[in-house]
Amino acid sequence: MAKFQFLAAIISAAFTPLVDAVSSQTYTWKNVKIGGGGGFVPGIVFNPTQKGLAFARTDIGGAYKLNADDTWTPLLDFADDSRWNYWGVDALATDPVQPNRLYLATGMYTNSWDPSNGQILVSTDTGATFTPSKLPFKVGGNMPGRGMGERLAIDPNSNGILYFGARSGNGLWKSTDFGVTWAKVSSFTSPGTYRPDPTDTSGYNNDIIGISWVTFDKTSGSSGSPTPRIFVGVASNGTNNVFVSNNAGNTWSAVPGQNTQFFPHKGVLSPAEKVLYVSYSDGAGPYDGTAGAVYKYNITSGVWTNVTPVSGSDLYFGFGGVAVDLQKPGTVMVAALNSWWPDGQIFRSTDSGTTWSPLWSWQSYPTMNKFYTYSDSLAPWLGPNYVDTTPGDKQIGWMMEALVIDPFDSNHWLYGTGATLYGGHDLLKWDTTHNVTISSLADGIEETSIQGLISPPTGPPLISAVGDIGGFSHTSLTVAPKTGFINPTWATTADVDFAGNKPTNIVRIGTGDSSTGKQVALSTDSGATWNQDYGAADNVQGGKVAFSADGDTVLWRTNGNGVQVSQYTNAFVTVPSLPSTAAIASDKRNNSIFYGAAGSSFYLSTDGGKTFVVKGSLGASTAPVKIVVNPGVTGDVWVSTDVGLFHSTNSGTSFTAISGITQAWAIALGAPATSTGYPAVFAVANIGGIGYFRSDDGGVNWVKINDAAHGFGSASASVLTADPRIYGRVYIGTNGRGIFYGDAVGSAPPSTTMTTATPTTTTTTTSNSPTTTTTKTTTTTTKTTTTTSGAPTSTGAQVPAYGQCGGTGWTGGTHCVSGYTCTYSNPYYSQCVPS
Repeated sequence: MAKFQFLAAIISAAFTPLVDAVSSQTYTWKNVKIGGGGGFVPGIVFNPTQKGLAFARTDIGGAYKLNADDTWTPLLDFADDSRWNYWGVDALATDPVQPNRLYLATGMYTNSWDPSNGQILVSTDTGATFTPSKLPFKVGGNMPGRGMGERLAIDPNSNGILYFGARSGNGLWKSTDFGVTWAKVSSFTSPGTYRPDPTDTSGYNNDIIGISWVTFDKTSGSSGSPTPRIFVGVASNGTNNVFVSNNAGNTWSAVPGQNTQFFPHKGVLSPAEKVLYVSYSDGAGPYDGTAGAVYKYNITSGVWTNVTPVSGSDLYFGFGGVAVDLQKPGTVMVAALNSWWPDGQIFRSTDSGTTWSPLWSWQSYPTMNKFYTYSDSLAPWLGPNYVDTTPGDKQIGWMMEALVIDPFDSNHWLYGTGATLYGGHDLLKWDTTHNVTISSLADGIEETSIQGLISPPTGPPLISAVGDIGGFSHTSLTVAPKTGFINPTWATTADVDFAGNKPTNIVRIGTGDSSTGKQVALSTDSGATWNQDYGAADNVQGGKVAFSADGDTVLWRTNGNGVQVSQYTNAFVTVPSLPSTAAIASDKRNNSIFYGAAGSSFYLSTDGGKTFVVKGSLGASTAPVKIVVNPGVTGDVWVSTDVGLFHSTNSGTSFTAISGITQAWAIALGAPATSTGYPAVFAVANIGGIGYFRSDDGGVNWVKINDAAHGFGSASASVLTADPRIYGRVYIGTNGRGIFYGDAVGSAPPSTTMTTATPTTTTTTTSNSPTTTTTKTTTTTTKTTTTTSGAPTSTGAQVPAYGQCGGTGWTGGTHCVSGYTCTYSNPYYSQCVPS
């Protein structure tokens, strides 16, 4: 399953602290359990000297440590907006001498999407804490070739020495002080030449893949001295690409007789055999590869032997993962990098590659013999929960670059795929009964990119739109969903919304990967079942969606086809009066009202989204992000923008800029603190610093709800929804670590009314591949004067239908037009509703 690539990352935000610091409230944070990983696991590494110690790396979801019960503990949840690229882990190394030492090479992209250089994260407590060692170049944890490796290696005889193979032509680097400082190895002069697509102007596919892996031959040296023999694989083809040093890295030479046709993906040493096994593919991966080979290099004789498991028409894929059994020399396994049809494939040999047995074989087409039992009980949505012999149902997996055998337990094996992590505890049965158990063993690895979240007032507490694996109706937050969205099925759901008056009615949109080509689906049972919306044109996709209050009208801001609207599943028509970049939302009470925001303008539609008019101004905003609507009051809307957070109680006719907020991204409204109070407001914002905040009084006072252990990655990539049934509960969707839900602990700290901050200049770089937009704005926050108002009185100009007519701080009209009565909603808002 291809890892979802889009990433919006706020890189820097200069700010002046508020006069009054925001207090913090303790929250408990847990992952909403999806259970299967959900994304690409390109690397798994066992420590060779401490039993049971293993780590996994992901491309956008950080790193994890294996627990004794087969679950995993995340290690990088502290990564916040300033360290969001820590979640892109391009390599890891666990120390064979001092197992408490762990190293991670982190950085998300080597092109402009990530303007920051990478770093080696150094831990001396097995991943409990890390100290970054900055590098003078970028690291690409989510770049092509990220399944190669490991690029980072520790000298097993002198563990203060580490080597790291860089991308982008930066060559080989070395540390002699446990990763604290790094220097380029000038004697290594082959940094790699391969670029997947030299014509790619985005920089994503035209960057040099660089060095693939570094492998020490411990047997060539002795403890306490630098290991003499070191092998390095490089992403080059048509030329030498495996190199060796026999003098601890002082000089290097190409290994004679090597294969130069393909790229070396893995170089794994079998020390008892004194053999180096190398897997090759004709692509850098993780998606490509239509040919390849497996070779073994006998270090003693200097002879290469081709031990590729298949040939001829059976060889239509490259090879990725390689594993050796340290307990049983000569036992080796290799994985097809991408056998897209009829299934993935893994081969096993017990005679050093002379003969191989597969994980499946053809009996006679279309009947397949699959030599395993299968369980997805921890992630039922992977399904089905039995051995599926239907050709084309890729149950074994794909993008299989990670493949390992526990060095202390020959029965224990793990491998990573594009969707999850599999493995088992009876591997030796492969050699006897030729039937092993494969189970999803990714419990604790939540590695999904969340595109949208809703928490309707009835039905499941949460419904998610997820990159690469579709999305779910989460009837439980602690048990993995039984199934994802189906009929239609899309790899990525771009957004989801519910109808305010009929909250079991749901709409979702996809990104162009369904068999029908139509990307709108409707549900009337809270997402349990779906129907295609045939009003959608083929090949129109993505964007954002809003569902009218009664669930009969869909407003859709598409990717590339403007804003469109459809009622009663009729054909969608273009809405020319709303900009194609607009944030959109529906009113949750009035079926005819939709809202939009683009630039500094706020738009209103009162005819079911057919036409929009500019209603009000969002100050100096150039990029509105999100509109949320009070579920109980028409016209009560909030808008987050690049210059702050705005609130209107009159359908956008006028807005109040919330004091002290210089930038805001995701926002949500949840259950109020009291039965008569205003909904709790949650925001990802800059309030004297970027964080996650809650206000219980309509934005007058705020408390910070995230802590040092929970940074949630990129602020601009966060997705929020709040629970309308449980006060204080908020759901945070991340770009790489799945969904978190948080609950308040104890009472909120005393209020500290926000006061005016000094003018602030904020520079924001927003990356959403493949384009990058940079805006620089000057923001002046405003001080809001609040007064307490009692029951509305008949003063001032007449208030139009559904307009605000009273509430705390209200200074406008309080007398409604004929046929409407000023009705108390909460202490902060009274509204003109039909008499």
